[in-house]
Amino acid sequence: MNKQKNVSPWWIVAFAFAILWLLITGMPFYYLIITSFKSLGDFLSGGLFKMPVTWEVSNYIRVFQGGFLYYLANSLIVVLVSLALLLFLSALAAYPLSRMTFKLNKPIYTIIVAAMSVPIYITLIPLFVMAIRTGFYDTLWALVGPNIAFNLPMSVFILVSFMRSIPKELEEAAEIDGCGKFTTFFRVIFPLSRSGLATLGIYNGVVIWNEFIFVMVLTQSQAVRTLPLAVWQFQGQYSSNIPVIMAVLTLSSLPIILLYVFGQDKLVKGMMAGAVKG
Repeated sequence: MNKQKNVSPWWIVAFAFAILWLLITGMPFYYLIITSFKSLGDFLSGGLFKMPVTWEVSNYIRVFQGGFLYYLANSLIVVLVSLALLLFLSALAAYPLSRMTFKLNKPIYTIIVAAMSVPIYITLIPLFVMAIRTGFYDTLWALVGPNIAFNLPMSVFILVSFMRSIPKELEEAAEIDGCGKFTTFFRVIFPLSRSGLATLGIYNGVVIWNEFIFVMVLTQSQAVRTLPLAVWQFQGQYSSNIPVIMAVLTLSSLPIILLYVFGQDKLVKGMMAGAVKG
């Protein structure tokens, strides 16, 4: 006999709130997408959430003709290089702070944590002068350094907590097998930290992808501008053509949405793994 399972009223309430939250958060994306396919006349004459009379692909054609793919390539280069160096340096710094005992452990860790409170905007003028004197001004490499420096303290802070949860018996077993500190790090600690690194990669990737102020200050020519500046320039060029601006925003947000869709399981696993001590 099949037993009927009683559904708790709290599950019904939770499901109703989930549907309501989905509508609230999904409505801006719905408006963004349908507006990007409208003509200017359709946008001005129709309702805000009304479906397009004719689906205009020309808005996206204008965006691609305006150099969108070039801006996209610049953003991908900056994000990938910055993330690779950031995660590697964060893991190298977090390993001795979480697994070794030495006199300067706590002072160094305290300085790193305190660096999280440094405002970005007070460093813009020194960064601008430094970029000019080193010859990196108006290059993509001028954006990599600040992205690493300002995201490094938070990344080290999270990875230290994550690596402390790894059982010490694994490290001791590697040392018994004759592994040194570097070998233990690359063969034991670093592979076991992949969930934490994936979480940091998604979080920092979104932050670096949306970075605007560094690109505004440290670059000048359009050849090295990234997507946030491209959106700003398209907004100035098509300030009266809202559908074209919506097309730019749709294409700019698409890589981050795809990153979250394919990486959400790693994000959740990384958060759960960092919260459970071995």
